[in-house]
Amino acid sequence: MNTLYKLPGLLLAIVIHELAHGYSAYLLGDNTAKNQGRLSLNPLKHIDPVGFLSLLIFKFGWAKPVPINPFYFKNRKGGTLIVSLAGPLANFILAFIISLILKFNLVKSYIVAQILLIALLYNIGLGVFNLLPFPPLDGSKIVASLLPRKLEYYFYKYERYFYIILVLLIFSNAIGRIINPIINMVLGIYMQIIFS
Repeated sequence: MNTLYKLPGLLLAIVIHELAHGYSAYLLGDNTAKNQGRLSLNPLKHIDPVGFLSLLIFKFGWAKPVPINPFYFKNRKGGTLIVSLAGPLANFILAFIISLILKFNLVKSYIVAQILLIALLYNIGLGVFNLLPFPPLDGSKIVASLLPRKLEYYFYKYERYFYIILVLLIFSNAIGRIINPIINMVLGIYMQIIFS
């Protein structure tokens, strides 16, 4: 598909994801992202050039991580859980809004409708992928925040091995076999909203 169709949807998914992390942290008392100018809708604030090109070409990449300092939270583990969930949740909420726009035919332009449909797919894909329990993905921080302190310590102590597992899953293409059925299931739910 034409890159010009992909670009707006991909940028929207990334910006909303990272902004949700930063803003939720800010609401919980951590000004780190705000002080670094990351509470912004400007894509340039959130894009890692190499990671973004990789996303467009190889369907795997990364954004510039939003800096978070969990020690500013009143409850470190609870705050970490909320901030980690905020990114994927924002993607799923945006996908829901897009599905409603498409359902009620609020966009008359075929090109804009196609861009929105691609944005829907990117938001679902990004949301699902980031829930995997491998660092540096959000899912790893969600898991760590739910573990008792002792297990959390060991989880972070050995997290470098989980990085290796993630890289192996990506380059062996096994990651697709894991997340594609989940993405298709979630996409099916959104398609029901659009066409019901």
